[in-house]
Amino acid sequence: MQETNESIGPLTEASEWLANFIWQDLASAVPHDLQWKIILLTLVIAVGIFWVRGGRGSRGADGRERKASLLQYLFPKDIYTHISARVDVGLYLLERLLHPFWAVSLLATVGPATEQFTTETLQFLLGASPALQSNLGWMLLYSLALLLAHDFSFFLIHYSMHKIPALWALHKVHHSAEVLTPLTRYREHFLVGPLWASGAAIGYGFIAGIFSWLFNGGITEATILSIGFFALLFGFSGSFRHYHVQFRYPRWLEKWLQSPAMHHVHHSYLEKHWDTNMAAVTSIWDRMFGTLYIPEKDEPTPWGIGPDTQADYRSFSQNVTGPFRDWYQMLRKRFGSAVGGAEQ
Repeated sequence: MQETNESIGPLTEASEWLANFIWQDLASAVPHDLQWKIILLTLVIAVGIFWVRGGRGSRGADGRERKASLLQYLFPKDIYTHISARVDVGLYLLERLLHPFWAVSLLATVGPATEQFTTETLQFLLGASPALQSNLGWMLLYSLALLLAHDFSFFLIHYSMHKIPALWALHKVHHSAEVLTPLTRYREHFLVGPLWASGAAIGYGFIAGIFSWLFNGGITEATILSIGFFALLFGFSGSFRHYHVQFRYPRWLEKWLQSPAMHHVHHSYLEKHWDTNMAAVTSIWDRMFGTLYIPEKDEPTPWGIGPDTQADYRSFSQNVTGPFRDWYQMLRKRFGSAVGGAEQ
């Protein structure tokens, strides 16, 4: 019987595929949720909401629901001519330029390293792989586990960004959006990319390592299937989460899945909406950690970081340099008196 010293897991085997996929993403510069099929689907659903609600259900630049004509409903002038929407374009282009480098360097290194560590730990604790045979049921379970793991890692990183001042200085750039457009999803400071990519890589790698041990590396097809499924689900959700039209699920379902309208609440600067609805897809982790907020019908959600500080995060340059200004002020507040005393 031939023995192997290491088990090659699905994420490791798929790393070449991932790198090629991300390289194509760099070449196209258009993420999945901004491709015409997803945009068209978003508009079709928006038209459906317009028809069902008789012209109601969209928000203006003030975050309040209003009745509108179909053209204003889909492409409101006050939102798409807003300075915040123009800044979204600049930050999107910067994010698109740097994103593939974070994805390739972290998904193709941190992910496989996490996977290998997980697999080797299970081998040490439980022995050789049971070498289960893959089937549709296992692949669906793998998809669900991968989604939940990624959603949890997303929640933890997102929660930390809201609670740790140094990280909030970075994430504030995303929340400085005064209106929501599909590009707002990519309104991030250029230093945030590695944080999101690391979380995704660790989440993918951990689950891939478990299934690598269970199947002795024989579930590679499920890796590709699962990542494609998650990209489709989060891609559509991501597009509508940052669209001004309210897309709600039944209230009972919103206790399990984050509706796009729930993310409108997350972007609100009203104090009752602070630090709510942190997960990407499910509501499970927000329920567990007490951060779930299901809004009432047409509840106002004025967007941005609030009148007191919004003026400091309005232009493209302000958003790029803002975190450095905030960090400087933090250091000055912490050490300034001692330094000032030494200078006197």
